[in-house]
Amino acid sequence: MTSRSTPPKPSDSTRKPIPARDGYRHFATIPSRWADNDVYGHINNAVYYFYFDTAVNRYLIDHGGLVIAESQTVGVVIETGCRYHKSFTYPEDIEAGIRVVHLGSSSVRYEVGLFADGETAARADGHFVHVYVDRATMRPVPIPATTRAALERILVQP
Repeated sequence: MTSRSTPPKPSDSTRKPIPARDGYRHFATIPSRWADNDVYGHINNAVYYFYFDTAVNRYLIDHGGLVIAESQTVGVVIETGCRYHKSFTYPEDIEAGIRVVHLGSSSVRYEVGLFADGETAARADGHFVHVYVDRATMRPVPIPATTRAALERILVQP
């Protein structure tokens, strides 16, 4: 006879708290779309990653000098993660807060919180890691100066 073991559930004392709006440095409003809903009547879990990607890349375009079709140095996603706390449903707008929590020579770790209008607690939060590479060789390179300056503006200390 074999036994199954169930991993222990995190206790309230070890679970990471739900992030608050005031911990983020930049916000972008992202409208949800009818197609984002799933058969359960809420935004599908996979769509949250689109929101993360949209918020980060919009910031890089608006503030970091990213020109999607032309930039020689681009950020390639190497890791993402998400925790879900409360659902969104179309047609709600999502207010995506972003901050940088690690800024290396060629990599950056963003944290993203997704909020409803007027709410102080994130409905979802996650992280997103870019490694900057040369577009032609796909080898890591230093983060460009303009991009680094924009990332430093939303950097928070642990």
